[in-house]
Amino acid sequence: MSTTTNDAVITADTDRAIHIERVFDAPRERVWAAYSRIEQLAQWWGRGNRLDIERWEFRAGGHWRFVEHAEGETHGFEGRFREITPQERIVYSFEWDGMPAHVAIDSVSFVDLGDGRTKVVTDSQFHTPQERDGMLQSGMESGLNESYRALDALLARG
Repeated sequence: MSTTTNDAVITADTDRAIHIERVFDAPRERVWAAYSRIEQLAQWWGRGNRLDIERWEFRAGGHWRFVEHAEGETHGFEGRFREITPQERIVYSFEWDGMPAHVAIDSVSFVDLGDGRTKVVTDSQFHTPQERDGMLQSGMESGLNESYRALDALLARG
């Protein structure tokens, strides 16, 4: 199985939203498992850096919190799950410690492309245009693509 090397397509579709699309060379069931099973998520979400899972309650209303350790720095992320539709969609709040009290709502959809590949579509909704711009300027694009490359590697291992 070949590994996808394309970067995610990131667009700022409205003044308060970010739209992200990325195709993975794996069936939807495997991509879903990489997002929903903490032992797999821990291998790619932190870009291969050490990731402390402080909380993981994968259910509607459940709380999650991760702390990534990279290059001598610590970055905390957390939120709550709003909706989980197995193999189709996860909706959750997302807050980065670097922008405290600026909470986004992320909706992640898993689209079966019918050829053994899966498109992951993420829509992030922010409270204000300034919050959206702050996230775009935070380095999230490079971090996201590094995480997705780590996910490619995990999916390639089977």
